[in-house]
Amino acid sequence: MNLARPRIRRRTAAALVALAATTAVAVGAGASQADTAAPQTRQIASSVLGADYKITLTALRSTEDEYAASVRLQVFTRADGAWKESDRVTVGDVDGWFWYPLTGRGAVCRFSTAGTEPAPLTVSLLLTPSLGCSEPADYVVEQGRVYAG
Repeated sequence: MNLARPRIRRRTAAALVALAATTAVAVGAGASQADTAAPQTRQIASSVLGADYKITLTALRSTEDEYAASVRLQVFTRADGAWKESDRVTVGDVDGWFWYPLTGRGAVCRFSTAGTEPAPLTVSLLLTPSLGCSEPADYVVEQGRVYAG
């Protein structure tokens, strides 16, 4: 009978328990750090209208639901040689989009702008690959402010 084998099993089991406890602590620490971190963002579209306006669409990942996201439409005007935000609106509902389709290939179905004053703006985004694109949302940018179109 080999008495060394049970000792090896006990040591292996103790090592696995210690590893599991360390992993649980590390995962818990990562979760608490993630809760306090700024939401993950990704710019999904951008357009510059002459020297007047720069318009961006940015996906903001939800801090409450890892699969949800919001979309922020920002308007920038040129001031002192730099782009400065002049207005922003949320496209659709807060956390009303799905993060992965919104940040993947083909996420922007339609993003049309025109360099006129007022500047018409239309946005349509991918809901999911199976559902297709959202209904177009129309806006107007006038003197650096965004209005529903």
